[in-house]
Amino acid sequence: QVQLVESGGGSVQAGGSLNLSCAASGSGYIFSCSGMGWHRQAPGKERELVSTIGRDGTTTYADSVKGRFTISQDNAKNTVYLQMNSLKTEDTAVYYCAADCSYWRGTLYLGTNKYWGQGTQVTVSS
Repeated sequence: QVQLVESGGGSVQAGGSLNLSCAASGSGYIFSCSGMGWHRQAPGKERELVSTIGRDGTTTYADSVKGRFTISQDNAKNTVYLQMNSLKTEDTAVYYCAADCSYWRGTLYLGTNKYWGQGTQVTVSS
């Protein structure tokens, strides 16, 4: 159906920056994704919402990342980005992309599902 593929994770020192990307693709399907966003899960902790962006560009951020992270998207490419600046050790986690995507086979609407990427590791060292 639809696959979300993340890239851009890695290791960085505190104060550094990373830019994550998440591209949606659907082999053999026409699809449209909305409500794309990023979640993260640190070891021993529950997955938490980091940021979302609507198709109209409306954004939300967790309080812990406001002013440091910026979410953006390219609707034509069904791609969402997360620019992370002033990284802190507590930002260390696996970051997951998520999106609600509708898909069609030709003109036949097949459904809408929530999709998750495979996750990308972000490690911030002091």
